[in-house]
Amino acid sequence: MATPATRAAARPARGRNLELLLIAAAVAVSGFALALAGWQVEGRPPDRLVLYTGVLGALALAAHAALRTLAPWADPLLLPLATVLNGIGLTAIWALHTANGTGPGEADRQLLFTAVGAAALVGVLALVRRPLWLRRYPYLTAAAGLALILSPVLPFVGIEVFGARRWLGFAGYTVQPSEFARVLLIVFLAGYLGRNREVLALTASQVRLGPVKVFSLPRMRVLGPMTSAWAAAILILVATRDLGTSLVLFSVFLAMLYAATGRKSWVGIGLAMFLAGAWVAWLVFWHVRQRVTIWIDPFDPEVYREVGGSRQLVEGLFALADGGLLGIGFGTGRAAGIFAADSDLVLVSIGEAYGLVGLAAVVLLLAMLTQRGFAAALAARDPIARLTAAGCAFLLAFQTFVVLGGVTRLIPLTGMTTPFLSAGGSSLVSTWMIVALWLRVSDSARRPGTAPAPGAAGADTGAVPLLSSSSRATGRE
Repeated sequence: MATPATRAAARPARGRNLELLLIAAAVAVSGFALALAGWQVEGRPPDRLVLYTGVLGALALAAHAALRTLAPWADPLLLPLATVLNGIGLTAIWALHTANGTGPGEADRQLLFTAVGAAALVGVLALVRRPLWLRRYPYLTAAAGLALILSPVLPFVGIEVFGARRWLGFAGYTVQPSEFARVLLIVFLAGYLGRNREVLALTASQVRLGPVKVFSLPRMRVLGPMTSAWAAAILILVATRDLGTSLVLFSVFLAMLYAATGRKSWVGIGLAMFLAGAWVAWLVFWHVRQRVTIWIDPFDPEVYREVGGSRQLVEGLFALADGGLLGIGFGTGRAAGIFAADSDLVLVSIGEAYGLVGLAAVVLLLAMLTQRGFAAALAARDPIARLTAAGCAFLLAFQTFVVLGGVTRLIPLTGMTTPFLSAGGSSLVSTWMIVALWLRVSDSARRPGTAPAPGAAGADTGAVPLLSSSSRATGRE
């Protein structure tokens, strides 16, 4: 007869067994996609089919084995979702570069970065054995994050492309430090907001329209964090001219602040500051004006023909239209000839190859991955771990929205990467690190007997519920 102890021991084993089955399915889907792309581009299976599929499967199995030891209670869906997205991205990169004649070198590099990302996942799980460790050295984490973001402005190593300085160059290789900085800043913000959420939720006055309360204003002395985040976003925009990173970082901070306090007034204040910052950026920076001009009228002949004009966006829109409902496959369309089709516009390439149905399926996979991040946040017992997981989920959600909105002309195109799909080691490795944080938080939340000690620093006292609808008891909106 099974005892409670044996039943508890069996639960993580069942979760890991389910994960193993889903990993096998993810690798099979990736292999099928690569084989299909090979038939479309070369008329035969790719020469690297066994290599890519085998290495991807081996890396996923190695990560799975590490989870059985380091995080046996972790969410069993996270690793398979990340694996299949990584495999689809690898397929798109190989197909695009093979179709345009540049060869599989970029896909080989992406496979190498996948190995680095898997190693980073295991490393984060080994170093962060408990979510409580995320609260250590908060200001050192913030300083490191800001230093990484601003490092491309350094002479001799910073690289500027189309007006933005996002990259560092070393011996023929480039690194985008802002990808790692965003993770560090989320960890810092989670620690800061987790400790100060009760103060930030206090109300100073209420704005009323007759007897109806419109919203509550926070105390002026607690506006410092919002002002600092706004100033940091402007500083990043001024120093690196990276519109996408500035937009996403400020949006993530605003979302985390609302998740920590539940105050809608913070959202209103943040949106007002965002509009003010956008107006300043429009007045000061030519590349911001250029992106808005491209967004408003990309089909204008002068805008289309100028250097850095709307040609990339227009060709992307036509490629999406060519894809139709079910796609035209790789190698026969125009996506392979579009600038940055494997990075900034990888969703366009996928939409042309697989059509609206395939693109919707890929976006759904990204949404499922983000949802598992929010699920880890909701299950976490510690508020700092909860905010860390939620902040990372907000980051991937906003990043995907900015990319998808840009290529469909919903918002100006900002030149950001799509998680797991775009070519580039920095983005891929940092996203694997985010998955590692989700795995750690979900493992701690599901593991029996890991509740934080009452009264411990950062312990959730219930005064300000995070990511919940039960905030009415404290008088918050």
